[in-house]
Order: sequence, then structure tokens, then C-alpha cells
Amino acid sequence: KIAFVLIGTMALYSCGGDAEKSAEKEATLDTEVVANPATAETESGTSDNVEVPEFSFEKEVHDFGTIIQGEKVAYSFKFKNSGKADLIITSAKGSCGCTVPEWPKEPIAPGAEGVIDVVFNSDGKSGQQNKKITIVANTVPNTKVLAINGTVEVPVAE
Repeated sequence: KIAFVLIGTMALYSCGGDAEKSAEKEATLDTEVVANPATAETESGTSDNVEVPEFSFEKEVHDFGTIIQGEKVAYSFKFKNSGKADLIITSAKGSCGCTVPEWPKEPIAPGAEGVIDVVFNSDGKSGQQNKKITIVANTVPNTKVLAINGTVEVPVAE
């Protein structure tokens, strides 16, 4: 009976702590959600006809072919803001430390173009490589995934 009481007390105590953590998490809502125009409502209470930015990439996947281990390859993903509002990229992250993206930090006006430069370092890699670059912006949806692929060959020791 004592074990049941102890387990029940611990269960209740842990549930109360989760509620407090949940309330804290809600209180610290990320401002990116607020800044996304897709969450804006019009006077009629709907989000119809909200002017949002939109990515139009020339190419979303790049195959760098076959390279020798240790080489660095780079590719520039060109895009246009085909939406009706300024496009703001808040972050771009590679799927690992070997894939490093650089993105425009200033807003991209509607109709304007931009470039996301990606460098892949093949040091320590071998075989088929498939790397992703996740971009977070004020678009709908707010993430876009680009990819680079290729094969890394290990040099033959003589």
C-alpha cells in the first residue's frame, strides 16, 4: 500500500511540473510566429488575400558529381521573391557541419532576386553524400529544403 501511495504521489507531482513548464513555454512564444504574415487576420477575421512572400528557386537540388575526398565544392541556389511582400530569411542550416550556407540578411523585395551560397567540405567523407539545407523565412510554409548530392571518392594511396 505504501508503494502505491508513493507512486501515486510522484505521478501527481510530475504532472503538476509539466503543466508549469507548458505554461512557461506558452508565455515565451517565439516572435517569428507573430511576424509571419500568414498568421495575420484581416478585419473580416480571415487570413484570405494576405500578401505573403514566396520563394521561386531556379533549382532546388544540385548534384556536384564525383569529387576527391578533401575537396570543397560550392553552389549558389538562385531564387526570386515571386510573392507580394518582402521576403525575410531568418536562418539557413545544413544537415551537418560539412555543409555551410550563406544567405541574404536583408529583406528581398517582391520581384527581386537573391542567392543562397552553399559550401560542402568533403574532408573525412566517402561514398554517396546527400545533404539538406533548411531555410526558415516568412513564407508559407515557413521552411524550404534544398539539397546537394554527389559522390566522394577516397584517393588511392601509392
